[in-house]
Amino acid sequence: MTVATETSLRSFVLFQLGERRFALASESVGELVSGARLFDFPHTTPLLSGVLVRRGCIIPVYDVSPVLLDQNLAPRKLFLIVRRQFGSSSEWSAISVSGECELVRGEVRPVEDRPEHVLGLLSIGGETLEVIDLEKALTGHPAGFSGDSAPEAQP
Repeated sequence: MTVATETSLRSFVLFQLGERRFALASESVGELVSGARLFDFPHTTPLLSGVLVRRGCIIPVYDVSPVLLDQNLAPRKLFLIVRRQFGSSSEWSAISVSGECELVRGEVRPVEDRPEHVLGLLSIGGETLEVIDLEKALTGHPAGFSGDSAPEAQP
């Protein structure tokens, strides 16, 4: 591997959702939480499953299975904590995932004819995974959150 190739490699977190795996840029991922209690409450925000209380902060939890798999999955107890960007503001949020996560390095290939939330494809060990733009997945889908204003940033 040349120096130029090595510098073009980026880090990704692979996560499982149902029977499929996807990738997120690692710089947006904080941690994987197992067994945390999900608090649900009456609301009308699409894709919002509830909230976690983590380190004294309230973390909204989203279920992206309707967007990525076009189906609703049974509730899950693993949560990937991710930083969502809203212009110059950001907040910690979580997505529920089906299995363990993995940190890998790779290069994203551009794609055509895929949904807008797919940034490209990542080939890892003979498997080709979609690299997801979480913000577009949550806001660009008919069932997605279409918040006109950005939530306050978490401390």
